[in-house]
Amino acid sequence: MATFLHRLGRLAYRRRHVVTLIWIALLALAGVGAASAPAATSSSFSIPGTEAQKAFDLLEERFPDAGADGATARVVFKAPEGGTMTDRDSRAAVDRAVGALRSGSDQVASVTDPYAVKAVSPDGSTAYIQVSYKVSGMELTDATREALKDTGAEARESGLTVEIGGDALQTVPETGAGEIIGVIVAGVVLVITFGSLVAAGLPLLTALIGVGIGVSGITALASTLDLGSTTSTLAMMIGLAVGIDYALFIVSRYRAELAEGREREEAAGRAVGTAGSAVVFAGLTVVIALAGLAVVNIPMLTKMGLAAAGTVLIAVLIALTFIPALLGYAGRRVLGRKARKEPQAPQDDKPNMGTRWARFVLRRPLVVLLVGVIGLGAVALPAASLEMGLPDDGAQPASTTQRRAYDLLSDGFGPGSNGPLMVVVDGDKAAADRTAEHIRGLDGVAAVTPATPNKAGDTAIITVVPKDRPSSAGTEELVRDIRDTTGDDVLVSGATAMNIDFSQKMNDALLPYLALVVGLAFLLLMVVFRSVLVPLKAALGFLLSVVAALGAVVAVFQWGWLGSLFGVEQTGPIMSMMPIFMVGVVFGLAMDYEVFLVTRMREAYVHGERPGQAVVTGFRHGARVVTAAAVIMIAVFAGFIGSSEQMVKMIGFGLAVAVFFDAFIVRMAIVPAVLALLGRTAWWLPTWLDRALPNVDVEGEALRRTLGAEAPGEDERELARV
Repeated sequence: MATFLHRLGRLAYRRRHVVTLIWIALLALAGVGAASAPAATSSSFSIPGTEAQKAFDLLEERFPDAGADGATARVVFKAPEGGTMTDRDSRAAVDRAVGALRSGSDQVASVTDPYAVKAVSPDGSTAYIQVSYKVSGMELTDATREALKDTGAEARESGLTVEIGGDALQTVPETGAGEIIGVIVAGVVLVITFGSLVAAGLPLLTALIGVGIGVSGITALASTLDLGSTTSTLAMMIGLAVGIDYALFIVSRYRAELAEGREREEAAGRAVGTAGSAVVFAGLTVVIALAGLAVVNIPMLTKMGLAAAGTVLIAVLIALTFIPALLGYAGRRVLGRKARKEPQAPQDDKPNMGTRWARFVLRRPLVVLLVGVIGLGAVALPAASLEMGLPDDGAQPASTTQRRAYDLLSDGFGPGSNGPLMVVVDGDKAAADRTAEHIRGLDGVAAVTPATPNKAGDTAIITVVPKDRPSSAGTEELVRDIRDTTGDDVLVSGATAMNIDFSQKMNDALLPYLALVVGLAFLLLMVVFRSVLVPLKAALGFLLSVVAALGAVVAVFQWGWLGSLFGVEQTGPIMSMMPIFMVGVVFGLAMDYEVFLVTRMREAYVHGERPGQAVVTGFRHGARVVTAAAVIMIAVFAGFIGSSEQMVKMIGFGLAVAVFFDAFIVRMAIVPAVLALLGRTAWWLPTWLDRALPNVDVEGEALRRTLGAEAPGEDERELARV
């Protein structure tokens, strides 16, 4: 592989005009496609194989006009102090609101009259209108949302307290200026690392172009492939991080080759042939982890993973082709000013920080290993209290109208009113009535509405209000009781049941997904490092860092520790998809640093150095660059903590913390400590397995032999040194 990539790097360097035009054309093409495509909507949320999804499918067939999976809104009214919602003026204001909502938009499926359906609290202080829409919250037009808000504003003029809840007010998440700050921080780190504005600008430029192509492509295909609005956010987050990092490693190796006196074209070829090999395998681990999300069998998650994986592939291709092309334009300006003036100056014998740290770890490997493992273990302790669920309006900040509507409903009707269960009976009215009577006798039930049959009379809907809040264990137990004590013709659905089924599906898929991703990556790393213990150590280190990151997420977002520092206004359960998503993304990113750092060690060991000295060599060449890459990735992910969307905020925080733990504790401390303790055993591989595995030559040994044999005239001096 190194030989092929070496030729690719030299070709891209020589044909830099063509390569540059191709990438600019791709960016322009993707931009035109995004500009002319319909706006992205929310991806249709479905969970194949669950009871809640079966109920939605049955409702879509038997109640085609009900908009069962459409957006909902609850307009909650509270009477002024001393009055009730049954007073004449209050009732008149509610009646006007009902009429306005019914005529306000053709996207409205139904509007309930609170006085007709008994949606008035027992003390008469609170009432609410239930609005159902034909489309999802993200597909509602601005005019429909404004009609909903205007109705609430008009009702407030009558002296009532009016708040609006539900997903009808859901909008495209705003990430603010956080990601811009992350890019600025990345630029500063690159300038400090390279000491050259040109060298610092190349990774930023190519990463932005790669993300531009990826996100524009997702936007262009969003309507056709039913990609949600958060898909592009995830692709941008990961694409920026890996795009900058992959380019950083190529540019860094190019500078090292120039410093050794090689011609610019040959330096570009060798940079792509050596560091490019690590980029390819690091990118493959990320792609495996993201594409493996398809194992969960949730279409939305699968699409998010595949879209992000596509952006990572673009980042790899740009690093292998566009970077060497741009290096052809930059020339020696990628070096610092002093290095350009004195290119042949002898290097200082003083060991750098990476060398000093590696020697320290080699002197005290057991102490470093214990401190690292115990420290991460302590941070991971909160993960034992992990509570998972999907956020509802109760998780919104107290300043929002959705949260205030949630609290008004809880006070007036009980906490379960915010998460009613929809029980679908596949049978006639008599069967539905018997089911309703049975449910009334179950523990945890606050109220059961009469069955509502469809026009054909073969299906009915029963609304069940639990006593406990939607995300409580009591409500989950009630759902199980209804399902266990009724027949196969009774299905429990609704947002609350869907959340319960979603969490269960994520839990069931976690171990198979982990086995698949870690297993495939283990095989890939075994091919790269020609070792059994090094990939095993990499996988165990990843598990330690990801559990520690989950512990930090629980402490901040569930317990509220330092929550105000990260903009967490309301604590609550951790989103169900967070653990499996972090496993996928963090594993891929963690393997980046494993490949980049340990490949240098493997290269030194193959070329004859002792195991301990190989560790020092790897840190001397790679520690500074890996540190810069980790800081950049942390900055990019941390930039998304400022998002208005709780999921994006939580993912940004979790990934930033996970990269910090993995890069600076696992890869920089635990890995060299373990390698020091293992010695030559670390690179052991059974003879039969060595013959069976393909030799991809990541360390570039075949490339060295090839270049030494060719010895073209213009490079004779450089090749003689090899």
